[in-house]
Amino acid sequence: MQADAGLLAADGYTCRMFSRAESTQIRQEFWTTFGQYISPQLSAEGLKINWMNYKTGVKSVFFRMRAENRSAHIAIEITHADLGIQELFYEQFLELKNILNGYLGEEWEWQPFYTNLEGKTYSRIYKEIKDVSIFNRNSWPELISFFKPRITALDEFWSDAKYAFDALK
Repeated sequence: MQADAGLLAADGYTCRMFSRAESTQIRQEFWTTFGQYISPQLSAEGLKINWMNYKTGVKSVFFRMRAENRSAHIAIEITHADLGIQELFYEQFLELKNILNGYLGEEWEWQPFYTNLEGKTYSRIYKEIKDVSIFNRNSWPELISFFKPRITALDEFWSDAKYAFDALK
């Protein structure tokens, strides 16, 4: 087994390293499982939707779900190349914060400027869950229960709020 992936994961009792190929396979299995679970769910507008690759219709606004070795998060990410325009998008979300919180039923974290491991700076609004692992199949029900209500709530919010971003496109 290769240890080049550097991912340490718990299988319930022991910890071990997964190769890149194993890591990729487990991730694909999880997202396929999640996709099968959520696929019957129609969008807020009653349409069939690809929840895994949610299309906001706004070039620099993304709804992303990520699951890692020790945590998972769902986020609204604003990635406009012009940081001034990115900031305008973020401020528009701030204007809609109470409405967003109403759809979500909870408060999320707000970061006007976040720099990821690759050095890209973007804005994000996110919710994180800790002590779960995509590499531990026992965590999958908790991960699915975390992602599903939040991505569907984001869809409901976006079906009403997307028009507030038309001027910024």
